[in-house]
Amino acid sequence: MSDGAASGGLELKALTKRFGSFTAADNVNLDIQRGEFLTLLGPSGSGKTTLLMMIAGFLDITGGDILLDGSSIAAVPPERRNFGMVFQGYALFPHMSVHQNIAYPLDVRRRPKAEIERRVGEMLDLVQLQEFAHRLPRQLSGGQQQRVALARALCFAPPVLLLDEPLGALDKKLRIEVQAQLKDIHQRVGTTFVYVTHDQEEALSMSDRIVIMQNGRIEQIGTPQELYQRPRTAFAAGFLGKSNFLTANGALHALRPEKIDIAPRGKGKGANRLAGTVRNATYFGSFLKYDVSVVGMDTIEVDVDAWRAGEPIAVGTEVDLSWPDGAAVRLEDN
Repeated sequence: MSDGAASGGLELKALTKRFGSFTAADNVNLDIQRGEFLTLLGPSGSGKTTLLMMIAGFLDITGGDILLDGSSIAAVPPERRNFGMVFQGYALFPHMSVHQNIAYPLDVRRRPKAEIERRVGEMLDLVQLQEFAHRLPRQLSGGQQQRVALARALCFAPPVLLLDEPLGALDKKLRIEVQAQLKDIHQRVGTTFVYVTHDQEEALSMSDRIVIMQNGRIEQIGTPQELYQRPRTAFAAGFLGKSNFLTANGALHALRPEKIDIAPRGKGKGANRLAGTVRNATYFGSFLKYDVSVVGMDTIEVDVDAWRAGEPIAVGTEVDLSWPDGAAVRLEDN
């Protein structure tokens, strides 16, 4: 099933949005490839939802342009852009069954009944809710309701699906389950997904590329691996995952906690080494987190896989922290 794959390439050209003296989106340039799962990631106020709302047509643009498959849509009203939308609040019609909710976009487009039945059946199969077709939304779990909202947004084969914090109302365990389902659905339908979240793990686990945003601007763009392993700025390093910040040779560096080895004083073996004292040790099941104080520096966090950690190092123990060359990434910040 790949109805949306033949179209859906988006280009944002110097896209700007101002509210009075406040600039919510500042000269944003971005190419979104057809069939890509692209995530806009950033804290509240970073401009990610503003961008999504301008793409959707719900916000007028102050400057710049939006192109769909090479043609400007900046002046096209939302209903004519034909994009799918999924929100955190599922926005399902409470008096309609699952089948009726999914069929609604096709009903308003006056599609033939046979086509509607076929398409709704395909969507129910896609989100694995065949047996719930005649239930009302209130009879479903939160995860099931979100899958109905997704099916409804995809049923008319939009070229682009816009998703604004769609899993925000789910508990952590259910979020992880629905993340996997959403990624699988994206791969099956081939539609361009533009996804907004402030959840780092969510962005890392699902995206083809991530756009990290700050203060209405793009901080860095890349694959999850590129952004995690090679952040360019302190903001990118600190927002996507955890980082320790070190100054060496007059430059700021980021060092991920899991790249640091910890050993009793005198037993460290890495090419780079610091002496410190364990101030806190916390067990998280899959890993142990040590907070280590180092004279003249911020506290250093060290994460050690629990299965290879052995007995936890006691608080107050003097230790060596070490890491190989190349583990610390030089940042652009001065």
